[in-house]
Amino acid sequence: MEKSFTLTAKFPASPKEVYEAWLDSKAHSAMTGGSPTIMSNEEGKPFAAHNAYLWGKNLELVPNKKIVQTWRTTGFKSTDEDSQIEVLLEEDKEGTLLTLNHSNVPEHEIHVEQGWVSHYFEPMTTYFKNK
Repeated sequence: MEKSFTLTAKFPASPKEVYEAWLDSKAHSAMTGGSPTIMSNEEGKPFAAHNAYLWGKNLELVPNKKIVQTWRTTGFKSTDEDSQIEVLLEEDKEGTLLTLNHSNVPEHEIHVEQGWVSHYFEPMTTYFKNK
């Protein structure tokens, strides 16, 4: 059975800064703790992050507003379908409100919910505060 969840976080940066950092290899690596990353800012192109622990491809990109990607980790079974993330960026008085919708997550991989906080949102907060 697949699971879905939604998480939100605020960052002291503009939606443009968050969008561009998410889709740039060097910036994505820096904002998530420095592990090797290969990103793309083109629809249909693949990406890999966290030393190829996770990968997918860009499905829909709306500059400074929305990123939709397929997403899977090395923990997915070969029979598991790709999950999907939707990253929504909204301007907020403190910078950017990011809403992450993660769907079609295999039940045995539901721990990725906490991974978003510890491997993305916490280091991203530090990264943007120090920019």
